[in-house]
Amino acid sequence: MINDYPKIEKLKSRSQINLLFTEGKTVSKYPLRLVYAEINDLEQTDIKIGVSVSKKYFKKAVDRNYYKRVLREVYRLNKLILLPALCQKKYAIMFLYQTKERLNYEEIDVRTKELFEKFVKQL
Repeated sequence: MINDYPKIEKLKSRSQINLLFTEGKTVSKYPLRLVYAEINDLEQTDIKIGVSVSKKYFKKAVDRNYYKRVLREVYRLNKLILLPALCQKKYAIMFLYQTKERLNYEEIDVRTKELFEKFVKQL
């Protein structure tokens, strides 16, 4: 399946996450941000992605979990924008939601598409 988010695409490695935040580059489209870094991973997937919502903006776990679900879903539906542009390189990506504003699904979807297109141009 093309529109899925399999376990192999999930960013879980602490070392890769630390690498992202120390050496990674950033692309932003308010209120979303991508932090990415090229990785040398032996797994079959070209992309590893994690999502995060700040506790600073959403104190309740219920709210953070809702926005993480939305981010995972918009990634799953729009990852076809990213995949052709990766040029046989492998990337670790952290997808962040960074505002107190409670945007609805449609607004997040539109901004995600814009963010992914900006990311592709930056590559």
